[in-house]
Amino acid sequence: MEEREPMTVEGELLLKKELEILLSERPKISKEIAAAREFGDLKENAEYHAAKEQQGLSEARIREIESKLSRSQIIDILAIPPSGKIIFGTTIELVNILDDSEVEYKIVGEDEADVQTGKISYSSPLSRALISKEEGDIVKFESPSGIQEYEIISVNHR
Repeated sequence: MEEREPMTVEGELLLKKELEILLSERPKISKEIAAAREFGDLKENAEYHAAKEQQGLSEARIREIESKLSRSQIIDILAIPPSGKIIFGTTIELVNILDDSEVEYKIVGEDEADVQTGKISYSSPLSRALISKEEGDIVKFESPSGIQEYEIISVNHR
């Protein structure tokens, strides 16, 4: 049986929007291929090869998104009563014990993760260390740059 992948409501909406855009571009790509065929010899027809490559990349991404959506388990954090514990979808404010710097992260699915925007994957070392912890707890985890230690300032359902 295929394992379900957790995803936030926002992550699902972003993937569905991307899928919609890709599906709407299919006719345009087909027209570009047809127009490029008109130029003659397909062996040396750069426009044809570029359009076929674009079609292949687009179709591969469509299949990938459809697969991700079919095996996703959508978790709406707003529908879960706050317990004070860190779970998938919560937003956590942390302070680094070593340098007193503060950071905020939201625990999200693999495809949604983007450290630059404060979204970390549920399978990341930091997320694994944080899950089920509460405000005031100290967490230690192994990062690529060595052992890190954070204190949990707040846990938010948003």
